[in-house]
Amino acid sequence: MTRSWGSGADDETVVMRPADDETVVMRRVEDGQRPSRGADGRRPSPGPTGATGPGRASGHRRRKPSGIDRARTVLRGVGELLITMGMIVLLFVAYEVYVTDWLSAGKQRDATTALDGRWSAELPADQETGNARTEKFRPGLGEGFAKLYIPAFGSDFVFTILEGTTDRILEIGPGHYPESAYPGEPGNFSVAGHRVGKGAPFNDLGLLRSCDAMVVETRESWVVYRVLPLADEVAGWEQGRGATSRCTDVNPIGGPYQAVVGRQIVKPSQSEVILPVPGRRDLSFDAVPPEQRAALITLTTCHPQFSAKERMILHGVFVKQYPKDPANPNARPPELTES
Repeated sequence: MTRSWGSGADDETVVMRPADDETVVMRRVEDGQRPSRGADGRRPSPGPTGATGPGRASGHRRRKPSGIDRARTVLRGVGELLITMGMIVLLFVAYEVYVTDWLSAGKQRDATTALDGRWSAELPADQETGNARTEKFRPGLGEGFAKLYIPAFGSDFVFTILEGTTDRILEIGPGHYPESAYPGEPGNFSVAGHRVGKGAPFNDLGLLRSCDAMVVETRESWVVYRVLPLADEVAGWEQGRGATSRCTDVNPIGGPYQAVVGRQIVKPSQSEVILPVPGRRDLSFDAVPPEQRAALITLTTCHPQFSAKERMILHGVFVKQYPKDPANPNARPPELTES
């Protein structure tokens, strides 16, 4: 009598391999037959291919990857790539915002120390002085020659201004456009600075309001400028912000300066904003009658933050100048205490 190994369903039987092999093999046994055993009482093991005989395949068949599996692999690879790229971007931003700030802070301290040393020494032979309004400057490229204070940004906001606007110079601090006027002179004293990273001296220019003070310290004097009325304040200025005490010396400029306002956003190619009469390429400064010539300050920086797509421009007008008193070297203008 033949002993049945199956469950009685069809003719398939599950055969358990010995414990030392730890493999389950599916065999097909013909109906009514029992797997043969060897002389040692053990059933024969399948061949290298996992089959127990010709044409018999192993139960461990490798499943071919489906379309879903392939899609998962691709998505996993894309996800890992995006994470890696995100980490690189974060590291770059951290470098630009924090590391370059730290490096520039050291360079700015060195420039300020050098400037203070020159100011405390005897007046250089290549620098002439006249009255307070006509002080002459002949700084070398990359040399500090003045300091910029913006009281609205706090009492600790002070940067040494250097001559020139190259990348290397702007890594140290704000840079003066060499072709523009100098502090207190008729014309347009124009200064560029970074908005993000590398010290970011002009990071908060967008927060300045009309009539806020911008004070420039030179070896001989303190020069005070105030932000011009903003575009939406010009109409009705005298009845609006112009009526406040801080705006006593500030009014919209007429004549050839009629289009000059406190803040504007321009394209990087619009360099006419630093001309003696901003925006007027068609007008020579010498053609402006002396009584109509204004002394301006212009600050330029990138816009928006983390982008160089445009430029933010701040225009201010000269309102006052305080000659320094050698007998009282610690005297400071009252504008520096404004908040």
